Amino acid sequence: MNSPPVDDLWIRRFHPRPDAGARLVCLPHAGGSASFFLPVSRAMPSSVDVLCVQYPGRQDRRAEPFLDNIPDLADRVFAALLPWTDRPLAFFGHSMGATLAFEVARRLERQKGLVAAGLFVSGRRAPSTHRHETVHLRDDDGLIEEMRSLNGTDAQLLGDEEILRMILPATRADYKAAETYAYEPGEALRCPLVALTGDNDPKATVDEVAAWADHTEGPFDLRVFPGGHFYLAAHQAAIVRTMTDRLTAAA
Repeated sequence: MNSPPVDDLWIRRFHPRPDAGARLVCLPHAGGSASFFLPVSRAMPSSVDVLCVQYPGRQDRRAEPFLDNIPDLADRVFAALLPWTDRPLAFFGHSMGATLAFEVARRLERQKGLVAAGLFVSGRRAPSTHRHETVHLRDDDGLIEEMRSLNGTDAQLLGDEEILRMILPATRADYKAAETYAYEPGEALRCPLVALTGDNDPKATVDEVAAWADHTEGPFDLRVFPGGHFYLAAHQAAIVRTMTDRLTAAA
């Protein structure tokens, strides 16, 4: 099968699988980049083509202006993915990426009538739950403290002042997007939805994650793993297996 041209701005395709029957779109956390999902891309079978989203304002997109709200990010990701809808699309988002994946899946259903093959949301409370969070308003030291507490950023990067100066603006914009997101009630999705979380995640309780069940009319599954916000680093094999089992059926 032929594949559409890669959107060099938004889409990273580390291991192209042009004959795959389904595609998995991976959306990173606040401050994260497409390369966070390189291990997931490598581990997926030949039946699943992995597309990793790169947000503006970081790495090779460092010179581009940030998008600091979920609606604009969702609109841009949705547009970038339209050429890839010739095969079933599934989504895997971690933390802020989970909220973004949900909003992109909503746009696909509402505007194109396309139901996702699966929505895998990780480390994020359901859209209908709310917390008042203001990390994006902290000074640089406060933002760094938050990053350290979640253990999602390489300790070497946190100790390198020059690199920190490069990544903090994008991280702050992402936190603003995640923390100012306001869920607009509407029809539930129709796709299968799997919610994944760590049992000791300070950013999302198990009950808050279980509330994702209210956002789909399709099958729902909750998977709880030992660990904190970045629990998935220690459970990659099990998470990949969970997604592969469901996507192989969809393909």
